[in-house]
Amino acid sequence: MGISQILEVVIGLIFIYYVLGSIVSLITQWINESLETRGKALQKYLVKIVGDAKLGDLVELPQIQALRPIRYKNFLSVFKSATEPKMVEKIPVATLVDAYFDIAGFTANTQLDASQLTALINQLPDSDGKQAFLRWINQGVTNLEDLRKRSNAYFTGLMEQAAATFRSNARSFVITLSFVVTLLLGVDSIQLVRTLWLDAEVRALAAAKAEMVVQQEGVDATVTDLIQELSDLTVNVGWWRMELPEAGTDPMGWSSYIVLKLLGLGLTVMAVSQGSSFWYDLLKKIASPGKGLGGGGSSGGDTGEAKG
Repeated sequence: MGISQILEVVIGLIFIYYVLGSIVSLITQWINESLETRGKALQKYLVKIVGDAKLGDLVELPQIQALRPIRYKNFLSVFKSATEPKMVEKIPVATLVDAYFDIAGFTANTQLDASQLTALINQLPDSDGKQAFLRWINQGVTNLEDLRKRSNAYFTGLMEQAAATFRSNARSFVITLSFVVTLLLGVDSIQLVRTLWLDAEVRALAAAKAEMVVQQEGVDATVTDLIQELSDLTVNVGWWRMELPEAGTDPMGWSSYIVLKLLGLGLTVMAVSQGSSFWYDLLKKIASPGKGLGGGGSSGGDTGEAKG
């Protein structure tokens, strides 16, 4: 019973982190899509390539316009199915190279010497891309195919930097929202562990829900659905059901209570900020179908695979 109980507590804890992480992930996705943070991160690097003055010409090219994602205009548009093209978020490097050659005037000319190439590049506004091409030409790289290869490598690096910038911004949202959601719901990891350990019914319910999620290979749920998952567990972790010290507790007792409460909330913030995919992957390793969590089954057995 001891091993089974510990396993169910661990699974219940991971499941709660997974649900909270999913809530944070959904809210982060809404923020990123409404603020178009991915498109704005990409735009900063497109400016590096062609400069502010030519950015509009670049993104208006047909091959770039075709990459604009279609999404709802705003939050209320979901009820009217009103969509519109948003900012470009990703551009294949080969497409970006072709677009730059179009902007620079290389496409219409198959044979250009160094002076002609320099003259065409100098017509572009000042940018990192312009300086890179001038440097290559000054180094004797005047064959268009050689310039295409170098620009391909250069733009690949810039697109990777744009993606890294977006991931950093998204990560900041995740950490901030993990803090907000934890404080809003009052999810104290220490109290959560205590509840799961002492309450066999809640522990079994959490383990059953976790196994169901793994069997269904993840759950595409709304925030309302996820919050309902938490409320179904009736775990005493919210502010509204906080267990305060008994009347007459001395200041030392209150100080200990506050420290543990802050520690429990902090542990939850750190756990949730790892992301729902991290906890789902861990969950399916532990609570995979066939392990038989209920009824004190053995912790050994097959580690079933589930698609993330």
